[in-house]
Amino acid sequence: MTQSPAIPLPPPKERRRLREAASLTRAQLASRVGVTSETVRGWETGRSTPRGRKGEKYAKLLNSLGDEAEVTSSHDDAESDDPEPASGAAVSRRGARTRRKAAVTDRKRPAAKDRGRGPVTVPDRSRSPVPHGHRVILTERPRTTPPRRPDDAISALTPDQAFDALYAFCAPALVRQTYLLTGRRELARESVERAFQIAWQRWPEVACDRDPAGWVRAMAYECALSPWHRLRPRFRHPEPPPPDAFDRALMDTMLKLPPSYRRTLVLYDGVGLGLPETAAETEASTRAAVNRLAHAREAVAERLPELADPETLHWRLVELASTERLRAAKPPVVRKAGERRARFWTRAAIAFTVALIGTTALTARTAPTHYEPPVPAGETVQGVPPPVAPGPLSESERELRAKLRKEQQKGPDRLHPQPR
Repeated sequence: MTQSPAIPLPPPKERRRLREAASLTRAQLASRVGVTSETVRGWETGRSTPRGRKGEKYAKLLNSLGDEAEVTSSHDDAESDDPEPASGAAVSRRGARTRRKAAVTDRKRPAAKDRGRGPVTVPDRSRSPVPHGHRVILTERPRTTPPRRPDDAISALTPDQAFDALYAFCAPALVRQTYLLTGRRELARESVERAFQIAWQRWPEVACDRDPAGWVRAMAYECALSPWHRLRPRFRHPEPPPPDAFDRALMDTMLKLPPSYRRTLVLYDGVGLGLPETAAETEASTRAAVNRLAHAREAVAERLPELADPETLHWRLVELASTERLRAAKPPVVRKAGERRARFWTRAAIAFTVALIGTTALTARTAPTHYEPPVPAGETVQGVPPPVAPGPLSESERELRAKLRKEQQKGPDRLHPQPR
């Protein structure tokens, strides 16, 4: 019989807080301990107790995370008690710590629950911070970069390099997002590749857009949710579901939602966009986006009550997308495939145009040059009696015929008048 670990364990809520403070997902923590994410969820919710060597390893890991948090907090307190004037770097570090503390306070506030069909209050997370290693799995927001200097224009990227940089930054996250929308791994990769191929064909337009990542994301969602995929033979059979039972239930619930509700839920609770951005990307009003989000959350909570909290739903979507091994192709491969596709359709259009021109020329060459009236159809001649077929013989005619047959003789016939 295994014994419980001698190292004291913090309460279940404290376990989750320590994990989130260290910017670790359940999957990452489970990989360190050597268990599944479902086991870590049970330990954090209190449904099961860590035991054995895995429990000892889990307790040591939590204590090490707690010691790191205490060292960081004591270091921050020591810096705050320093009476000497701080330098510019110290001031910037203090400002960053203040923003992090405010972000943690905002994240701990209870989220409003959406019920009913009336107006629903949904918290706007468009300016909320993104913990490292979590929300960044499903989002492709660029990191803050310092302002460019005038001499940086000399070393500007070429179109190929700019496209490759955008693809390398956005493609992995977009593949995970489209997988949540479709539940198909191959379709997710094809949709993202097709979206980037269209972006490369319209690169001057995409490069000048104020949000190139959003442009490609909207195109990838349109390609993934196209109703024409159901006519393809390879997509008539479902793909293998996720191995975890809870993940399968969540994916089935997502796929049963209407496409517009599913897209709104992934954009707001998965990617982390604000309501105005979500409404603009789904081509709907803000009120319609709120109602779609509320109904989608109700449908998920009705089947999976554990995901009634929007924040829990967000982390669960992140974990579901992170467990699948979804790899995007290399940027040069996608770019060259798009160029080959464009060349093929260009040549096909040219060949069709040439064939149409040749057919028109042949028709003009072989067409008659003068008018030939058509031969009229035959008409029935009137006034001619129709031929009459011989009818049956009368009694006298039959008697005459019998008399003639009776009086026939051999040799030349001679007529002798006979008086009556």
